[in-house]
Amino acid sequence: MTPPAHAPEFLASCGWKGADVLPLAGDASFRRYFRVVQGDRSAVLMDAPPPHEDPRPFVAIAEWLASVGLSAPEIIARDLDKGLLLLGDFGDWRLREWLDDNPDGERELYEVATDVLIHLHQHRPMPGLPVHGLDQWLEEVKLFTDWYCPAVGLEIDAAGYREAWTRALSPVAGDGMSPVTVLRDYHAENIMLVAGRGGVEHFGLLDFQDALSGHPAYDLASVLEDARRDVPAAIERAMIDRYIAATGHGEAFERAYWALAAQRNTRILGVFTRLWKRDNKPHYRQFQPRMWGLLERDLEQPGLEPVRDWFDANVPARYRRDPWREAA
Repeated sequence: MTPPAHAPEFLASCGWKGADVLPLAGDASFRRYFRVVQGDRSAVLMDAPPPHEDPRPFVAIAEWLASVGLSAPEIIARDLDKGLLLLGDFGDWRLREWLDDNPDGERELYEVATDVLIHLHQHRPMPGLPVHGLDQWLEEVKLFTDWYCPAVGLEIDAAGYREAWTRALSPVAGDGMSPVTVLRDYHAENIMLVAGRGGVEHFGLLDFQDALSGHPAYDLASVLEDARRDVPAAIERAMIDRYIAATGHGEAFERAYWALAAQRNTRILGVFTRLWKRDNKPHYRQFQPRMWGLLERDLEQPGLEPVRDWFDANVPARYRRDPWREAA
């Protein structure tokens, strides 16, 4: 992975002339990341090239998150027209890898992950965020019928699909819970463990540039029903209870949790298929069996009967995990 051609000029302009630029990571978008090292200091270079990417939302949300007491990368320098940001370096420990090596600490760190959301949700949504509500939820689940079903050769009842989701999600949209800032991709691969910080600040947040104003259950479902790692059901249950105890939300929150978990997991089944088919990223197929396991468990919850019935009628078992077993 080669740094962008204009990176040396940008780094020189912000006091990092001659620094080593080392590949760090890419993601599902056009964004790429590099570690910049000079002597005993380091930073992270984000390359978010226009016109495909715009780093401005990342900057605005990072600064807002810091203002409410959470750990987002410091913006050291920026060239927004070229799509370059120089960010503070959170280090090497993602929550995902730390838990792989230290499974005994799983419950404690998921408590922190839940507390981050409890803290975040004490604040009104960041001004200017797009709304994430019923219309958006219904549009997002179309990714399943638009990409997944054609990929496995399914002909389905599209009108019935929308009706089933409308029946399941309308009570959530109308439950009266105040909107919060939804990070949207809050999971173990987007959380860094920041040395020297405690409490909710111990978690360094990443990949929040698509944040929305939406339901408080969404991000909790995102981190507990993780597409990339298995979270024990007992921990999921304990964290739902922890959130409810801290916020005073009750039955309506739990109903929303399972409905939005099902919505999110259905959307992701479509997104991962699109990443394979459209963007030539076949490795995303490996996550599909886990997504089906999560979705099928979600659909057993009260209130999701219309969606479960639609899946039973339109997506036979052989079109669920089976097409992906070899990739997994």
